[in-house]
Amino acid sequence: MEILWFYIAVVLAISDEIHSQLLWTYFADFYILFAGLLRRSIKSNIRLWIVHEGMESVFHLILLSLLFFSLEIGFLAALIHFVVDLSHELSGVKLRWLQHRALHFTIESLFFIIVLSILSI
Repeated sequence: MEILWFYIAVVLAISDEIHSQLLWTYFADFYILFAGLLRRSIKSNIRLWIVHEGMESVFHLILLSLLFFSLEIGFLAALIHFVVDLSHELSGVKLRWLQHRALHFTIESLFFIIVLSILSI
């Protein structure tokens, strides 16, 4: 296992920042229009938000799978990121950028420490 968990958590954090920068810097107009179209077909803000988080998870799945040459790592990273985002938003706690990053990094690191230690037994 060594420190693979650390690399995964760092790459996942970078992936999340890349996702945010790509969407809100380069594709903001498209993303807003796309969200409007989705909103009309889904007819629920909560479902729209879950679809958004799901699409973000697919982004992480693809990126981490390619970087680590492992579909399992990509899937687990996307899954834990989705769960952390979902539970964080549902809790209603408002965090600043650094607090949000630290929350993700801590939970995702612990998750991969546990998973990789179980797999190395």
